[in-house]
Amino acid sequence: MRGTVVAVTSASISGQHDDRSRDVIGDLASALTAAIGADHVLTPADVRAGFETDWTGRYRGSSDIVARPASTAEVSAVLTACMEHDAQVIAQAGNTGLVGGSVPRAERDRDERPVVIVSMRRLDHLGAVDTAAMQVTAGAGTTLARWRDHARSAGLDTPVDFAARDVATVGGAIATNAGGSRVLRFGTMRQQVVGIEAVTADGSVIGSLSGLPKETAGLHWPSLLTGSEGTLAVITTARLRLVPLFRATITALVALDSLAAAVDLVGVLRRTVPSLDAAEIIFPAAMELVSAHLDRAVPVTAPDGGVYLMLDCADHIDPAESLAAALGPAAGVVDAAVTTDRAQRDRLIDFRDRITEAVGAASTAVGMPTFKLDVAVPLDALDDLLDVAQGAADSDGCRLVPFGHLAEGNLHLNHIGARSPDQIAEAVLRAVASLGGTISAEHGIGVAKAPWLHLIRAPADLAAQATIRRALDPTRSLNPGVLDATARPDRQPVRD
Repeated sequence: MRGTVVAVTSASISGQHDDRSRDVIGDLASALTAAIGADHVLTPADVRAGFETDWTGRYRGSSDIVARPASTAEVSAVLTACMEHDAQVIAQAGNTGLVGGSVPRAERDRDERPVVIVSMRRLDHLGAVDTAAMQVTAGAGTTLARWRDHARSAGLDTPVDFAARDVATVGGAIATNAGGSRVLRFGTMRQQVVGIEAVTADGSVIGSLSGLPKETAGLHWPSLLTGSEGTLAVITTARLRLVPLFRATITALVALDSLAAAVDLVGVLRRTVPSLDAAEIIFPAAMELVSAHLDRAVPVTAPDGGVYLMLDCADHIDPAESLAAALGPAAGVVDAAVTTDRAQRDRLIDFRDRITEAVGAASTAVGMPTFKLDVAVPLDALDDLLDVAQGAADSDGCRLVPFGHLAEGNLHLNHIGARSPDQIAEAVLRAVASLGGTISAEHGIGVAKAPWLHLIRAPADLAAQATIRRALDPTRSLNPGVLDATARPDRQPVRD
Protein backbone atom coordinates (compact mmCIF):
# COMPACT_ATOMS: atom_id res chain seq x y z
CA MET A 1 0.00 0.00 0.00
CA ARG A 2 2.83 2.45 0.76
CA GLY A 3 3.89 2.54 -2.88
CA THR A 4 0.37 3.12 -4.21
CA VAL A 5 0.00 6.02 -6.66
CA VAL A 6 -2.67 8.34 -5.29
CA ALA A 7 -4.21 11.24 -7.14
CA VAL A 8 -4.32 14.25 -4.85
CA THR A 9 -7.87 15.55 -4.69
CA SER A 10 -9.97 17.10 -1.96
CA ALA A 11 -11.84 13.80 -1.68
CA SER A 12 -8.63 11.91 -0.92
CA ILE A 13 -7.80 14.18 2.02
CA SER A 14 -9.60 12.48 4.87
CA GLY A 15 -10.07 13.53 8.46
CA GLN A 16 -12.09 16.03 10.46
CA HIS A 17 -11.35 19.22 8.52
CA ASP A 18 -13.52 22.15 7.51
CA ASP A 19 -13.55 23.36 3.90
CA ARG A 20 -10.79 25.91 4.52
CA SER A 21 -8.41 23.41 6.14
CA ARG A 22 -9.13 20.89 3.38
CA ASP A 23 -8.13 23.53 0.86
CA VAL A 24 -4.88 24.20 2.76
CA ILE A 25 -4.06 20.51 2.96
CA GLY A 26 -4.94 20.00 -0.68
CA ASP A 27 -2.67 22.89 -1.69
CA LEU A 28 0.11 21.46 0.48
CA ALA A 29 -0.31 18.00 -1.03
CA SER A 30 -0.09 19.52 -4.49
CA ALA A 31 3.09 21.39 -3.57
CA LEU A 32 4.63 18.20 -2.17
CA THR A 33 3.62 16.29 -5.28
CA ALA A 34 5.41 18.86 -7.42
CA ALA A 35 8.50 18.43 -5.23
CA ILE A 36 8.77 14.63 -4.93
CA GLY A 37 6.16 13.07 -7.22
CA ALA A 38 2.68 11.66 -6.66
CA ASP A 39 3.99 8.16 -5.81
CA HIS A 40 5.51 9.50 -2.62
CA VAL A 41 2.79 11.81 -1.32
CA LEU A 42 0.40 9.57 0.60
CA THR A 43 -2.96 10.95 1.67
CA PRO A 44 -5.60 8.18 2.17
CA ALA A 45 -6.19 7.34 5.82
CA ASP A 46 -5.58 3.61 5.40
CA VAL A 47 -2.22 4.29 3.74
CA ARG A 48 -1.15 6.81 6.40
CA ALA A 49 -2.19 4.54 9.27
CA GLY A 50 0.97 2.45 9.21
CA PHE A 51 3.02 5.58 9.85
CA GLU A 52 0.83 6.95 12.65
CA THR A 53 1.41 4.37 15.40
CA ASP A 54 4.70 3.71 17.13
CA TRP A 55 6.47 0.37 17.57
CA THR A 56 4.89 -0.35 20.95
CA GLY A 57 1.36 0.51 19.83
CA ARG A 58 1.07 2.88 22.78
CA TYR A 59 1.59 6.21 21.03
CA ARG A 60 -0.43 7.32 18.04
CA GLY A 61 -1.85 10.38 16.37
CA SER A 62 -3.29 11.43 13.04
CA SER A 63 -1.47 13.03 10.13
CA ASP A 64 -2.77 14.66 6.98
CA ILE A 65 0.00 13.64 4.58
CA VAL A 66 2.96 11.26 4.53
CA ALA A 67 5.82 12.49 2.32
CA ARG A 68 8.64 10.18 1.25
CA PRO A 69 11.60 12.16 -0.12
CA ALA A 70 14.67 10.36 -1.45
CA SER A 71 17.45 12.95 -1.14
CA THR A 72 18.57 15.95 0.85
CA ALA A 73 17.34 18.20 -1.97
CA GLU A 74 13.89 16.59 -1.81
CA VAL A 75 13.78 16.92 1.98
CA SER A 76 14.63 20.60 1.54
CA ALA A 77 11.79 20.99 -0.95
CA VAL A 78 9.38 19.19 1.39
CA LEU A 79 10.26 21.35 4.38
CA THR A 80 10.07 24.51 2.30
CA ALA A 81 6.54 23.57 1.23
CA CYS A 82 5.59 22.71 4.82
CA MET A 83 6.91 26.07 6.02
CA GLU A 84 4.96 27.92 3.32
CA HIS A 85 1.77 26.12 4.35
CA ASP A 86 2.39 26.42 8.12
CA ALA A 87 2.47 22.66 8.68
CA GLN A 88 3.90 20.59 11.50
CA VAL A 89 6.62 18.15 10.48
CA ILE A 90 7.23 14.79 12.13
CA ALA A 91 10.44 13.26 10.79
CA GLN A 92 10.19 9.47 10.94
CA ALA A 93 12.98 6.98 10.35
CA GLY A 94 12.56 3.31 11.33
CA ASN A 95 9.78 4.19 13.81
CA THR A 96 11.26 1.86 16.40
CA GLY A 97 11.19 4.51 19.14
CA LEU A 98 9.59 3.88 22.50
CA VAL A 99 8.71 7.41 23.64
CA GLY A 100 6.22 8.63 21.04
CA GLY A 101 8.62 10.98 19.29
CA SER A 102 8.33 9.56 15.78
CA VAL A 103 4.55 9.68 15.33
CA PRO A 104 2.05 12.56 15.34
CA ARG A 105 0.83 13.87 18.65
CA ALA A 106 -2.44 12.63 20.10
CA GLU A 107 -5.37 14.83 19.08
CA ARG A 108 -5.57 16.54 22.47
CA ASP A 109 -1.89 17.50 22.27
CA ARG A 110 -1.74 19.01 18.77
CA ASP A 111 -2.63 22.39 17.38
CA GLU A 112 -4.72 23.12 14.29
CA ARG A 113 -1.91 23.11 11.74
CA PRO A 114 -1.67 20.40 9.06
CA VAL A 115 0.56 17.49 10.08
CA VAL A 116 3.05 15.98 7.64
CA ILE A 117 5.04 12.85 8.45
CA VAL A 118 8.30 12.95 6.53
CA SER A 119 9.39 9.33 6.16
CA MET A 120 13.14 8.99 5.69
CA ARG A 121 13.17 5.38 4.57
CA ARG A 122 13.99 6.18 0.92
CA LEU A 123 17.18 7.98 1.98
CA ASP A 124 18.97 4.65 2.22
CA HIS A 125 22.05 5.34 0.14
CA LEU A 126 25.47 4.08 1.22
CA GLY A 127 28.76 5.46 -0.06
CA ALA A 128 31.96 3.53 -0.64
CA VAL A 129 33.76 2.53 2.54
CA ASP A 130 36.86 4.67 3.11
CA THR A 131 39.12 2.03 4.63
CA ALA A 132 41.96 4.47 5.27
CA ALA A 133 39.82 6.91 7.24
CA MET A 134 37.61 4.07 8.57
CA GLN A 135 34.48 6.00 7.66
CA VAL A 136 31.42 5.69 5.43
CA THR A 137 28.61 8.02 4.38
CA ALA A 138 25.07 6.73 4.95
CA GLY A 139 21.61 8.10 4.29
CA ALA A 140 19.34 8.61 7.27
CA GLY A 141 17.06 5.79 6.14
CA THR A 142 19.81 3.16 6.07
CA THR A 143 19.14 0.41 8.59
CA LEU A 144 21.81 -0.44 11.13
CA ALA A 145 21.98 -3.94 9.67
CA ARG A 146 22.77 -2.60 6.17
CA TRP A 147 25.35 -0.20 7.61
CA ARG A 148 26.96 -3.13 9.44
CA ASP A 149 26.89 -5.50 6.45
CA HIS A 150 28.33 -2.80 4.18
CA ALA A 151 31.17 -2.16 6.61
CA ARG A 152 31.91 -5.86 7.02
CA SER A 153 32.08 -6.34 3.26
CA ALA A 154 35.09 -4.01 3.38
CA GLY A 155 36.71 -5.77 6.35
CA LEU A 156 35.50 -3.29 8.98
CA ASP A 157 32.61 -3.16 11.44
CA THR A 158 30.12 -0.77 13.02
CA PRO A 159 30.54 0.50 16.59
CA VAL A 160 26.79 0.55 17.36
CA ASP A 161 24.50 -2.47 17.39
CA PHE A 162 21.22 -3.43 19.02
CA ALA A 163 18.39 -5.91 18.57
CA ALA A 164 16.25 -3.70 16.30
CA ARG A 165 19.11 -3.46 13.78
CA ASP A 166 16.99 -4.77 10.87
CA VAL A 167 14.46 -1.93 11.20
CA ALA A 168 16.13 0.88 13.16
CA THR A 169 17.89 3.42 10.98
CA VAL A 170 20.99 5.58 11.07
CA GLY A 171 18.93 8.77 11.21
CA GLY A 172 16.80 7.59 14.11
CA ALA A 173 19.84 6.35 16.01
CA ILE A 174 21.50 9.74 15.62
CA ALA A 175 18.35 11.67 16.52
CA THR A 176 18.01 9.78 19.81
CA ASN A 177 21.75 9.27 20.45
CA ALA A 178 21.10 5.53 20.60
CA GLY A 179 23.52 3.16 22.24
CA GLY A 180 23.07 -0.59 22.42
CA SER A 181 25.42 -3.34 23.47
CA ARG A 182 28.75 -1.91 22.24
CA VAL A 183 28.59 1.39 24.16
CA LEU A 184 30.89 -0.21 26.72
CA ARG A 185 33.67 -0.26 24.13
CA PHE A 186 32.86 2.43 21.57
CA GLY A 187 30.34 4.87 23.06
CA THR A 188 26.90 6.00 21.90
CA MET A 189 25.92 7.20 18.44
CA ARG A 190 27.23 10.70 19.22
CA GLN A 191 30.78 9.33 19.23
CA GLN A 192 30.30 7.77 15.78
CA VAL A 193 29.04 10.81 13.84
CA VAL A 194 31.99 12.63 12.23
CA GLY A 195 29.94 14.57 9.71
CA ILE A 196 26.30 15.39 9.16
CA GLU A 197 23.93 16.95 6.66
CA ALA A 198 20.52 18.19 7.74
CA VAL A 199 17.67 20.46 6.69
CA THR A 200 16.25 23.15 8.96
CA ALA A 201 12.58 24.08 9.19
CA ASP A 202 12.82 26.67 6.42
CA GLY A 203 14.43 24.24 3.98
CA SER A 204 18.04 25.38 4.47
CA VAL A 205 20.71 22.68 4.20
CA ILE A 206 23.35 22.74 6.93
CA GLY A 207 26.36 20.67 7.91
CA SER A 208 29.30 18.95 6.25
CA LEU A 209 30.14 15.36 5.31
CA SER A 210 33.92 15.84 5.13
CA GLY A 211 34.53 13.73 8.24
CA LEU A 212 37.76 15.55 9.07
CA PRO A 213 38.86 14.52 12.57
CA LYS A 214 40.49 17.89 13.23
CA GLU A 215 37.76 20.18 12.01
CA THR A 216 37.70 22.82 14.76
CA ALA A 217 35.91 25.64 12.97
CA GLY A 218 33.23 26.77 15.37
CA LEU A 219 29.92 25.07 16.04
CA HIS A 220 29.99 21.28 15.59
CA TRP A 221 26.72 20.25 13.93
CA PRO A 222 27.07 16.50 14.65
CA SER A 223 27.31 17.21 18.38
CA LEU A 224 24.37 19.62 18.35
CA LEU A 225 22.00 17.55 16.23
CA THR A 226 22.74 14.14 17.76
CA GLY A 227 20.11 13.59 20.43
CA SER A 228 17.94 16.51 19.28
CA GLU A 229 15.09 14.14 18.29
CA GLY A 230 14.07 15.99 15.15
CA THR A 231 13.44 19.30 16.93
CA LEU A 232 16.28 21.37 15.40
CA ALA A 233 16.57 19.97 11.89
CA VAL A 234 15.82 16.86 9.85
CA ILE A 235 18.96 14.73 9.53
CA THR A 236 19.35 13.41 5.99
CA THR A 237 22.89 11.99 5.72
CA ALA A 238 25.77 11.23 8.07
CA ARG A 239 29.45 10.46 7.84
CA LEU A 240 30.00 7.61 10.30
CA ARG A 241 32.99 6.14 12.05
CA LEU A 242 33.84 2.46 11.55
CA VAL A 243 35.87 0.15 13.77
CA PRO A 244 38.02 -2.95 13.23
CA LEU A 245 36.27 -6.20 12.40
CA PHE A 246 37.34 -8.66 15.07
CA ARG A 247 37.11 -12.24 13.85
CA ALA A 248 38.05 -13.94 17.13
CA THR A 249 34.90 -13.74 19.23
CA ILE A 250 33.58 -15.43 22.33
CA THR A 251 30.26 -15.25 24.17
CA ALA A 252 29.59 -16.24 27.76
CA LEU A 253 26.31 -16.49 29.64
CA VAL A 254 27.24 -16.24 33.30
CA ALA A 255 25.00 -16.94 36.29
CA LEU A 256 25.86 -14.97 39.43
CA ASP A 257 24.49 -15.05 42.94
CA SER A 258 23.75 -11.33 43.20
CA LEU A 259 23.61 -8.04 41.36
CA ALA A 260 26.54 -6.82 43.48
CA ALA A 261 28.65 -9.73 42.22
CA ALA A 262 27.74 -8.85 38.63
CA VAL A 263 28.77 -5.23 39.15
CA ASP A 264 32.08 -6.30 40.67
CA LEU A 265 32.73 -8.73 37.81
CA VAL A 266 32.13 -6.10 35.16
CA GLY A 267 34.63 -3.86 36.93
CA VAL A 268 37.23 -6.63 36.82
CA LEU A 269 36.52 -7.38 33.16
CA ARG A 270 36.84 -3.72 32.14
CA ARG A 271 40.23 -3.52 33.83
CA THR A 272 41.68 -6.84 32.68
CA VAL A 273 39.96 -7.89 29.44
CA PRO A 274 40.55 -5.24 26.75
CA SER A 275 38.51 -7.25 24.24
CA LEU A 276 35.30 -6.87 26.27
CA ASP A 277 32.63 -5.76 23.79
CA ALA A 278 29.37 -6.06 25.71
CA ALA A 279 28.12 -6.81 29.22
CA GLU A 280 24.35 -7.24 29.27
CA ILE A 281 22.44 -7.93 32.47
CA ILE A 282 19.36 -10.13 32.42
CA PHE A 283 17.25 -10.44 35.53
CA PRO A 284 15.42 -13.71 36.25
CA ALA A 285 12.00 -12.33 35.24
CA ALA A 286 13.37 -11.46 31.80
CA MET A 287 15.26 -14.74 31.44
CA GLU A 288 12.21 -16.81 32.37
CA LEU A 289 10.07 -14.89 29.89
CA VAL A 290 12.46 -15.18 26.94
CA SER A 291 13.20 -18.82 27.73
CA ALA A 292 9.49 -19.64 27.54
CA HIS A 293 9.11 -17.56 24.39
CA LEU A 294 11.99 -19.38 22.67
CA ASP A 295 10.87 -22.72 24.12
CA ARG A 296 14.49 -23.27 25.01
CA ALA A 297 16.10 -24.10 28.35
CA VAL A 298 18.66 -21.67 29.72
CA PRO A 299 22.03 -23.48 29.88
CA VAL A 300 22.88 -22.01 33.30
CA THR A 301 20.71 -21.26 36.32
CA ALA A 302 20.99 -18.32 38.66
CA PRO A 303 20.00 -18.89 42.31
CA ASP A 304 17.29 -16.93 44.11
CA GLY A 305 18.41 -13.32 44.21
CA GLY A 306 20.85 -13.93 41.39
CA VAL A 307 21.25 -12.48 37.91
CA TYR A 308 22.64 -13.37 34.49
CA LEU A 309 25.36 -11.62 32.54
CA MET A 310 25.76 -11.95 28.79
CA LEU A 311 29.37 -11.18 27.90
CA ASP A 312 30.86 -10.66 24.44
CA CYS A 313 34.58 -10.39 23.75
CA ALA A 314 36.09 -9.71 20.34
CA ASP A 315 39.70 -9.34 19.21
CA HIS A 316 42.16 -10.19 16.46
CA ILE A 317 43.45 -13.04 18.62
CA ASP A 318 41.44 -15.54 20.66
CA PRO A 319 40.18 -13.74 23.81
CA ALA A 320 39.19 -16.98 25.56
CA GLU A 321 42.25 -17.14 27.80
CA SER A 322 41.89 -13.62 29.19
CA LEU A 323 38.15 -14.09 29.76
CA ALA A 324 38.69 -17.41 31.55
CA ALA A 325 41.41 -15.84 33.70
CA ALA A 326 38.97 -13.16 34.83
CA LEU A 327 35.98 -15.46 35.37
CA GLY A 328 37.86 -18.20 37.22
CA PRO A 329 38.55 -16.39 40.50
CA ALA A 330 35.56 -14.03 40.36
CA ALA A 331 33.39 -14.05 43.46
CA GLY A 332 29.72 -14.88 43.03
CA VAL A 333 30.00 -16.77 39.73
CA VAL A 334 27.75 -19.82 39.99
CA ASP A 335 27.97 -21.21 36.45
CA ALA A 336 28.89 -20.17 32.94
CA ALA A 337 28.24 -21.32 29.39
CA VAL A 338 31.08 -20.18 27.11
CA THR A 339 31.48 -20.71 23.37
CA THR A 340 33.37 -19.46 20.34
CA ASP A 341 31.22 -21.38 17.85
CA ARG A 342 29.14 -18.99 15.71
CA ALA A 343 25.91 -21.01 15.81
CA GLN A 344 26.17 -21.63 19.54
CA ARG A 345 26.97 -17.95 20.13
CA ASP A 346 23.84 -16.97 18.21
CA ARG A 347 21.76 -19.30 20.37
CA LEU A 348 23.15 -17.71 23.53
CA ILE A 349 22.71 -14.18 22.21
CA ASP A 350 19.07 -14.96 21.45
CA PHE A 351 18.44 -14.94 25.20
CA ARG A 352 19.33 -11.23 25.17
CA ASP A 353 18.34 -10.04 21.71
CA ARG A 354 14.86 -11.53 21.80
CA ILE A 355 13.75 -10.28 25.20
CA THR A 356 11.93 -7.33 23.62
CA GLU A 357 10.16 -9.72 21.26
CA ALA A 358 9.15 -11.89 24.22
CA VAL A 359 7.91 -8.83 26.14
CA GLY A 360 5.88 -7.77 23.13
CA ALA A 361 4.28 -11.21 22.84
CA ALA A 362 3.41 -11.22 26.54
CA SER A 363 1.87 -7.75 26.26
CA THR A 364 -0.18 -8.84 23.26
CA ALA A 365 -1.44 -11.77 25.30
CA VAL A 366 -2.75 -9.47 28.03
CA GLY A 367 -4.17 -7.06 25.45
CA MET A 368 -2.20 -3.96 26.48
CA PRO A 369 0.88 -2.26 25.04
CA THR A 370 4.09 -2.63 27.01
CA PHE A 371 5.03 0.37 29.13
CA LYS A 372 8.79 0.78 28.85
CA LEU A 373 11.11 3.01 30.82
CA ASP A 374 14.72 3.28 29.69
CA VAL A 375 16.81 4.83 32.46
CA ALA A 376 20.32 4.82 33.93
CA VAL A 377 21.71 5.36 37.42
CA PRO A 378 25.14 5.01 39.03
CA LEU A 379 26.02 1.34 39.48
CA ASP A 380 25.79 1.52 43.26
CA ALA A 381 22.18 2.74 42.96
CA LEU A 382 20.86 -0.10 40.78
CA ASP A 383 19.42 -2.03 43.72
CA ASP A 384 17.55 1.06 44.92
CA LEU A 385 16.18 1.68 41.43
CA LEU A 386 14.95 -1.89 41.11
CA ASP A 387 13.24 -1.67 44.50
CA VAL A 388 11.33 1.43 43.38
CA ALA A 389 10.45 -0.06 39.99
CA GLN A 390 9.19 -3.27 41.56
CA GLY A 391 7.20 -1.31 44.13
CA ALA A 392 5.58 0.73 41.37
CA ALA A 393 4.75 -2.45 39.47
CA ASP A 394 3.29 -4.08 42.56
CA SER A 395 1.13 -1.03 43.29
CA ASP A 396 -0.16 -1.08 39.73
CA GLY A 397 -0.65 -4.85 39.66
CA CYS A 398 1.53 -5.28 36.57
CA ARG A 399 4.56 -7.44 35.80
CA LEU A 400 8.08 -5.95 35.79
CA VAL A 401 10.61 -7.42 33.34
CA PRO A 402 14.02 -5.71 33.68
CA PHE A 403 17.22 -6.12 31.68
CA GLY A 404 19.88 -3.78 30.34
CA HIS A 405 23.47 -2.73 29.82
CA LEU A 406 25.27 -3.16 33.12
CA ALA A 407 28.46 -1.19 32.53
CA GLU A 408 26.44 1.97 31.92
CA GLY A 409 23.94 1.38 34.73
CA ASN A 410 21.26 1.36 32.01
CA LEU A 411 18.12 -0.66 32.66
CA HIS A 412 15.14 -1.25 30.39
CA LEU A 413 12.17 -1.52 32.74
CA ASN A 414 9.30 -3.23 30.93
CA HIS A 415 5.91 -3.16 32.61
CA ILE A 416 3.49 -5.72 31.19
CA GLY A 417 -0.20 -5.03 31.81
CA ALA A 418 0.35 -1.58 33.33
CA ARG A 419 -2.95 0.09 34.21
CA SER A 420 -1.56 3.50 35.20
CA PRO A 421 1.68 4.13 33.27
CA ASP A 422 1.81 7.79 34.28
CA GLN A 423 1.87 6.84 37.96
CA ILE A 424 4.62 4.28 37.36
CA ALA A 425 6.62 6.90 35.46
CA GLU A 426 6.15 9.45 38.23
CA ALA A 427 7.49 7.07 40.87
CA VAL A 428 10.36 5.63 38.83
CA LEU A 429 11.60 8.78 37.09
CA ARG A 430 11.59 10.83 40.27
CA ALA A 431 13.58 8.09 41.97
CA VAL A 432 16.03 7.96 39.04
CA ALA A 433 16.63 11.70 39.31
CA SER A 434 17.09 11.54 43.08
CA LEU A 435 19.65 8.75 42.63
CA GLY A 436 21.75 10.90 40.30
CA GLY A 437 20.62 9.16 37.12
CA THR A 438 19.06 10.07 33.80
CA ILE A 439 15.45 9.53 32.77
CA SER A 440 16.56 8.50 29.28
CA ALA A 441 19.64 6.43 28.54
CA GLU A 442 19.02 5.35 24.94
CA HIS A 443 15.57 5.97 23.52
CA GLY A 444 15.23 9.72 23.97
CA ILE A 445 12.68 11.89 25.74
CA GLY A 446 10.02 12.13 23.04
CA VAL A 447 6.63 13.14 24.36
CA ALA A 448 6.46 10.35 26.93
CA LYS A 449 9.12 11.74 29.27
CA ALA A 450 8.90 15.44 28.48
CA PRO A 451 6.92 16.25 31.68
CA TRP A 452 9.85 14.97 33.76
CA LEU A 453 12.70 16.60 31.84
CA HIS A 454 12.98 19.30 34.49
CA LEU A 455 14.06 16.64 37.01
CA ILE A 456 17.46 16.25 35.33
CA ARG A 457 17.95 19.64 33.64
CA ALA A 458 18.34 22.93 35.49
CA PRO A 459 16.17 25.90 34.45
CA ALA A 460 19.16 27.57 32.79
CA ASP A 461 19.82 24.41 30.74
CA LEU A 462 16.23 24.25 29.58
CA ALA A 463 16.15 27.96 28.76
CA ALA A 464 19.33 27.67 26.68
CA GLN A 465 17.95 24.67 24.79
CA ALA A 466 14.70 26.54 24.10
CA THR A 467 16.65 29.52 22.76
CA ILE A 468 18.56 27.31 20.30
CA ARG A 469 15.33 25.67 19.23
CA ARG A 470 13.62 29.01 18.60
CA ALA A 471 16.59 30.20 16.56
CA LEU A 472 16.49 27.19 14.21
CA ASP A 473 12.73 26.64 14.23
CA PRO A 474 10.95 29.87 15.21
CA THR A 475 7.47 28.54 14.35
CA ARG A 476 7.95 25.33 16.33
CA SER A 477 7.01 23.25 13.31
CA LEU A 478 9.55 20.46 13.83
CA ASN A 479 8.33 17.68 16.13
CA PRO A 480 6.32 19.91 18.48
CA GLY A 481 5.94 18.58 22.01
CA VAL A 482 9.12 16.50 21.85
CA LEU A 483 11.83 17.53 24.33
CA ASP A 484 9.36 20.12 25.58
CA ALA A 485 9.87 20.70 29.28
CA THR A 486 6.68 22.80 29.46
CA ALA A 487 4.56 19.71 28.87
CA ARG A 488 2.22 18.87 31.73
CA PRO A 489 2.20 15.43 33.40
CA ASP A 490 -1.55 15.21 32.85
CA ARG A 491 -0.97 15.24 29.10
CA GLN A 492 0.18 11.67 28.87
CA PRO A 493 -0.42 9.85 25.56
CA VAL A 494 -3.78 8.18 25.13
CA ARG A 495 -3.54 4.55 26.19
CA ASP A 496 -5.23 1.58 24.58
